[in-house]
Amino acid sequence: MPLSMQFLVQMSFSFMGTIGYALCVNIPRKALIGCGMCGMFGWLVYWLMWHFLLAGKVSSSLIAALVIGLMSYIFAKYKKMPVTLFNIPALVPLVPGATAYEAVRAMVSGEFVNGVRLFLMTVMIIGAIAMGYMIAQVIIDIAKSFKK
Repeated sequence: MPLSMQFLVQMSFSFMGTIGYALCVNIPRKALIGCGMCGMFGWLVYWLMWHFLLAGKVSSSLIAALVIGLMSYIFAKYKKMPVTLFNIPALVPLVPGATAYEAVRAMVSGEFVNGVRLFLMTVMIIGAIAMGYMIAQVIIDIAKSFKK
């Protein structure tokens, strides 16, 4: 598949997936496009770093969560809505569900070393997402204090 088509597929599915989750948790209609944009850009940062910059899944998740945190603040300020309306749905594409599934499957099938490795990878990715979002909040707080 050509690179431009891969990029288009990644953009569209991350956007639709984020909006789908936002609809499931009853995000207001006027925030849906902002949610989709945050999720799409966050996933694209993750995907580009992982595939083209050859960064690991953990560092890619950290930077993507940082981008989502900053973008969700910008959308919240623009729309005059709470930040959590934008960042919670936008973080969903980064959740390592497949890795967690593989860890459980490996444990059940008796591959304990592989299961533990995958479980630790899942925990590290989740920690990186939390850390990236926390760094975004610190950057926002520092910018606000300089503004005053």
